[in-house]
Amino acid sequence: MSDTTPLSETELQETVEWLRSRRVDEVECLVPDANGMMRGKIVPREDFIRALETQGLRLPESLLVQAVTGHTVDDTRVAPEVDSDIRAVPDVSTLRLVPWYKEPTAQVICDAWSNHGRPVDYAPRSILRRILERYEEKGLRPVVAPELEFYLVQKNNDPDLPLLSPPGISGRRESGRQAYGIEAANEFDHVVEDIYDYCEVQQIEIGTMAHEAGPVQLEMNFKHGDAMALADQVFLFKRTVRQAAIRHDMFATFMAQPHENEPGSAMHVHQSIVETSSGRNIFIDENEQDAPALLHYISGLQRYVPPAMLLFCPNVNSFRRIRLESDAPINVHWGRDNRTCGLRVPDSPPDARRVENRVVGADANPYLAIAGTLACGLLGLEEKQQPEPVVSIDAHTLPFSLPLHHHQALELLNDSKPLRRILGDRFVDAFIEVKTLEWRLYNKVISSWEREYLLLNV
Repeated sequence: MSDTTPLSETELQETVEWLRSRRVDEVECLVPDANGMMRGKIVPREDFIRALETQGLRLPESLLVQAVTGHTVDDTRVAPEVDSDIRAVPDVSTLRLVPWYKEPTAQVICDAWSNHGRPVDYAPRSILRRILERYEEKGLRPVVAPELEFYLVQKNNDPDLPLLSPPGISGRRESGRQAYGIEAANEFDHVVEDIYDYCEVQQIEIGTMAHEAGPVQLEMNFKHGDAMALADQVFLFKRTVRQAAIRHDMFATFMAQPHENEPGSAMHVHQSIVETSSGRNIFIDENEQDAPALLHYISGLQRYVPPAMLLFCPNVNSFRRIRLESDAPINVHWGRDNRTCGLRVPDSPPDARRVENRVVGADANPYLAIAGTLACGLLGLEEKQQPEPVVSIDAHTLPFSLPLHHHQALELLNDSKPLRRILGDRFVDAFIEVKTLEWRLYNKVISSWEREYLLLNV
């Protein structure tokens, strides 16, 4: 793979043997874009093997500045020559079978590299790697565990119509709010069982599953581990859930707020930091009490989560979840086992002491969401400030301190020098370009609310 990070002869032989022994016909080469969508190419097996031996697969750089609509940013400052190519370099450690195809098909997550043999510095996977390298320089390693919520909905082919809940095994639609309801979850065992089976083939490590408060809203928790590995798993998991739902004639959605009057969907990110050499959790001291590092880390989250909000709530719809009448947080107060706070320190054994960022929406790009929360915490470790006092009351009774809408989040990220320094100017500029384009496209849409209340009244 040129002068990037070539595979050893042994790694190449093992990869070729893996593909041929499973009679894989095609390989889906996946590059996460700014929104966490899968871009890339589907190539025959032997062409993929040749790509491993050379420089990866050629792709247009413009895919990294593509909006969720498919539109590309014009006059981008970051990738001015939108017809130039980058290289999709497969990370063979992510090579997996795709379990829902009849013909043996593999998938692999790729890094974006320039033709000069360097990572594209504003690609989402590069951003997460950049933050992890900053921790590594300090002899530290993050450990994360995402919790991801989603809805199952009846198939909907008319975007002007509200979503409906699908009927379950009984043939009935769910009524009321059945948070943690076992029988309510059992209604969709046929979908959940396929999700678990698909995840096992792809080495996506799911722990517990629960029914959340919304109608047919489920939450699946990932086992804790390496930050990049978990981001990869979430990236693959979203498509996995959607495919399992389609198999049973319904849709799965990770929209932050798919229903008007129901709870939104989050991606809570649990995080702890350990010493690389000893494996010791730096959030506890020798007496197994809270260490100063825990408070410094929380202070970084309190200071920088609001300006980093666009990484956690990246879409116009994301901000419909962050509201007073929702279970979602409205500020960055912290509490001990207090789920009303944006930042929660769960009740846990000392060696599992961690912080949960509850601001992140299910629609967030997992690479950028994990990179963003780790970057905020790292700034706190470096600045060594004390957080605001711990909150033991309902944090929803305290003032709103998160950005209220998409445009405000754009401005806060653009103006944050510390976040620009740690994430990189080129990434911040590229991400803002994509999200500004999406804001402009959204702003052209005339909604049903406008037609309902303005058509004949103003």
